[in-house]
Amino acid sequence: MAAESTDLDRIRDQARRWLDDDPDPASRDELRAVLDRLPASAPELADRFAGPLTFGTAGLRGPLRAGPNGMNLAVVTRAAAGLVGWLAAEGGEGPLVIGYDARHGSREFAERTAQVATGAGRPALLLPRPLPTPVLAYAVRKLGGVAGVMVTASHNPPQDNGYKVYLGAQLGGALGAGAQIVPPADAGIEAAIRAVGPLAQVPLGPPGQLLGDDLVAAYVERAVAVIAPGGPRDLRVAYTPLHGVGAAVLTATFARAGFPTPGVVPDQAEPDPAFPTVSFPNPEEPGAVDRLVALARATDADLAIANDPDADRCAVVVRQPSVPQEPAPSAAPVPAGGPESAGGAGSAGGAGWRMLRGDEVGVLLADHLMRRGVDGLFATTIVSSSLLRAMCAARGRAYDETLTGFKWIVRAGGGTPPLAYGYEEALGYCVAPGHVRDKDGITAALTVAELAAGLKAQGRTLTDRLDELAAEFGVHHTDQLSVRVDDLRIIADAMARVRAATPTTLLGAPVTEAQDLLPAADVVILRTAAARVVIRPSGTEPKLKAYLEVVEPVGDGDVPAARTRAAAALTTLRTEIAAALGI
Repeated sequence: MAAESTDLDRIRDQARRWLDDDPDPASRDELRAVLDRLPASAPELADRFAGPLTFGTAGLRGPLRAGPNGMNLAVVTRAAAGLVGWLAAEGGEGPLVIGYDARHGSREFAERTAQVATGAGRPALLLPRPLPTPVLAYAVRKLGGVAGVMVTASHNPPQDNGYKVYLGAQLGGALGAGAQIVPPADAGIEAAIRAVGPLAQVPLGPPGQLLGDDLVAAYVERAVAVIAPGGPRDLRVAYTPLHGVGAAVLTATFARAGFPTPGVVPDQAEPDPAFPTVSFPNPEEPGAVDRLVALARATDADLAIANDPDADRCAVVVRQPSVPQEPAPSAAPVPAGGPESAGGAGSAGGAGWRMLRGDEVGVLLADHLMRRGVDGLFATTIVSSSLLRAMCAARGRAYDETLTGFKWIVRAGGGTPPLAYGYEEALGYCVAPGHVRDKDGITAALTVAELAAGLKAQGRTLTDRLDELAAEFGVHHTDQLSVRVDDLRIIADAMARVRAATPTTLLGAPVTEAQDLLPAADVVILRTAAARVVIRPSGTEPKLKAYLEVVEPVGDGDVPAARTRAAAALTTLRTEIAAALGI
């Protein structure tokens, strides 16, 4: 009891010191209310002060709440001061470009970042309104920014927000110009953040320069240039931004490219930080695209497209052919700590429509660009399908694969040859690295539309093209075993378990390769002649993920039969991996 009392006294003292330094009256009131409920609120207080948010995938991300282990004005002020100080120490010159989405607190955090930058004598350029993340990534390159900040939590739950950092060419180099930060920049920025003194001593300057709509228009013009002029444009598209910020930019881009204006799900069209019609604002989650499919049916659409809330990801939903493509077990919500299938395919909103997996869209776009004569490096990640590797080998294209995340994809191959296209299975696609050096859900949607319209003019569909690729390269059936947890020790225990007792066979075949990527990455890879498993903790969510792939030849030309065999094998593989992980 004495130890518990000592711990509580220590955390209470931390909270009181935080109150003295917190510049936000609302945040201070929130924390005082927690202190007033002690000792009952001790676990909550301990969680808020468990430690500061740390730089993960390109920056900060966490729940909106008072205290160092949350997103709030104090944390953002300190992060901005650390970033600006690091830029100065590195000799970086030029403006800081700042964007934000429509989540709770996003605009306030963006404006505070601008004030911290100008207070330190650095120009700050603020995007004119809540806009997609790829617009910010484009603006860093377009405006010659020394760095960029995007305030967003992407597809996280409504109670979260985040702070992504991009570097310009001066500090990021040619490959990293307008790209998310990578080591050692992340560690350097984090150290600079820790070195920031009392927030009252951080000088705040004027609000910076508010950019105009000409920047957005320039982004749209460059986006339209991604596709070939003069091709077929007859395509009915249903679309949802999932209450995010993508609708205005996407519809403007489609119209400028000559496509009919997509129909937008009415009650998801406007930005809404509460995300009231979805339980989780991620198009991969069960039920997220139900309203989109309903609109597609009602309007007899050829294709349905969803962006995530900051529009850097793109989901594609197609009419289900008479023979299912890439069948998968239904993805049902599960309790925290339970397994789920999260590959982004299967039924979407009911019979007749199916969301394509990220790997399927990824290879469709790669194939389309290759057919258009696009040359250069084609890249994906270690957790994506091996089909892109096979396509590049057969067609004489350079290929590379990286760790997960677009911060690595855009640097694939070291720039020789230059990156032509990159994708990751989590619905992220970079179809024009010279336009946006990050995943871009707007240009990906436009390129999918170009492909679908061209196929429609021939009386064919995206699923027909997938069948062609399967007939040529075999069925590459992918899925994901995903476990969302409340206690991160569950993930650590599972990773330790699979390392201690690594399977020697999968699907009755010997494991021919077992790789452990520690210490570079917390990843275990298992391969057999016809299967591959990649196991890793998520970098952005409290999840353990196992990426599964089965390759089934189509020797007799019967693609549907090969898909059925592959799906059955993958179901067995999922069971084997769940047992190996102890989940």
